[in-house]
Amino acid sequence: MKRRTFIKTTSATGLACTIPPIFPNIFDAKYSTEELMGKEKIELFGEGINLRREAYESFLAMKKAAYSDGFDIKIVSSYRDFYHQERIWERKYQQYTVEEGMAPLDAIDKIIEYSTIPGTSRHHWGTDIDIIDGFPEASGDVLLTEKFEVGGPYEGLKLWLDKNSAKYGFYLVYTNNPRRRGFEYEPWHYSYASISIPMLTAYRRLNILKLLQQENFMGIEHFTNGFVKTYLQDHILDINPVLL
Repeated sequence: MKRRTFIKTTSATGLACTIPPIFPNIFDAKYSTEELMGKEKIELFGEGINLRREAYESFLAMKKAAYSDGFDIKIVSSYRDFYHQERIWERKYQQYTVEEGMAPLDAIDKIIEYSTIPGTSRHHWGTDIDIIDGFPEASGDVLLTEKFEVGGPYEGLKLWLDKNSAKYGFYLVYTNNPRRRGFEYEPWHYSYASISIPMLTAYRRLNILKLLQQENFMGIEHFTNGFVKTYLQDHILDINPVLL
């Protein structure tokens, strides 16, 4: 079923809780709502790395091992707070609706092929990384699937990660399983499981419908309860099962 089945033109009040919350709103003492949504300042480690301490230390160990095998793991993106994700969302929304003339519903469909709704990104947690190999030369957008496939500049790193990343606690999030829904395959996106799993568990306890009601970023007036529910099921939960 196509995503846009669950999107229609409506007012922001269309997100009102006319249906029960998707997940029970249970308090979690370890991770606050603000932290899970990327609105709370958290302690991050490593210049240009920006991960929670345990994830940072494991990343360094993985980077060292990869370097010994001829690969230079470079982080393209790691922690992004809510407001950074909001800027990404609104830039893409304006690009598709204003510059390219797409209808709002089509623009939202296009954005959520790869980009998350602000407040729903795993990059808010300080556990997830987008990575490439710094040794090969590559032009243009480095985060393209073909660059990690046969003949691409990052083919070697991808094969190394397939074999070794789990040793350091990192797992691919959006796999190429043809039955998986939600975000497109991202061979560059890895998550540090020992922290991201409990954070996802806490995140699932939030009433995301109610929380998104309080936001005002571009395009949110086109969200419906059904769209948000399906987005959460497909984009947030239909991931590598190791990370659930």
